[in-house]
Order: sequence, then structure tokens, then C-alpha cells
Amino acid sequence: MLAEVRPLVEHMVAAKRALDEAQERRDEVGRSISGNGGGIPPNELAELHDALERRAAVLAGIVEEIHELGLLVKDLDTGLVDFPSLRDGEEVLLCWQLGEYEVAFWHGLEDGFAGRQPL
Repeated sequence: MLAEVRPLVEHMVAAKRALDEAQERRDEVGRSISGNGGGIPPNELAELHDALERRAAVLAGIVEEIHELGLLVKDLDTGLVDFPSLRDGEEVLLCWQLGEYEVAFWHGLEDGFAGRQPL
């Protein structure tokens, strides 16, 4: 399953980075316009807002694809995802982060990343 998940998570992290960059640019232009106009064409802020919405929609679509596989997205920036599973009859979360070779950690439902333990 990791072969299917890894490319989606890579795409998710890249989409989140692109969204953050678009947000930053829109905010910069907004500050410039509210200051003195900054020579910004009137339609540029609207175009940046539209680009931001498109990037947010792409990111949401990727997250939805990951959720449809039964995984839980825990961190958009680092590509942290959990795989609900059973371990010794107990519900646990198998924990994987982009950059790790394999799913090699687990934690309880309430423990989170800090409670990761090797499988």
C-alpha cells in the first residue's frame, strides 16, 4: 500500500508548499495595496486570490484521496499519515512520515507522534 500512498503524500506536501507560497504572495500584495497601492495592478489581488483557491482545492482533493484509502492525514507539511490498524487485538495507528523507507512505527489512538514505538 505504501507504493500507492507515497506519491500521494509527496504531491500533498508539494501542494501544501505551493498553497503557503500563494498565501504569502497574496498577503504581501494585500499589505502593499493597503499601504499606498504599491503600483499593483487592480486585478492582481483578485488573480492571486483565485490562484490561492485553486491551490487549496488541489490540496483538498489530494487529502480526500488519502482519506479514501482509509488513512488519516496528521501533518500536511511533513507528510505524516496514520494507518488505522489492529495490534494484538487493540486499535492502534501505524505511523509513517514522508522520507521513511517503510511503515515501522505505531502508537495508540490518543498518543500521537510523540508516542511512536517501533513495530
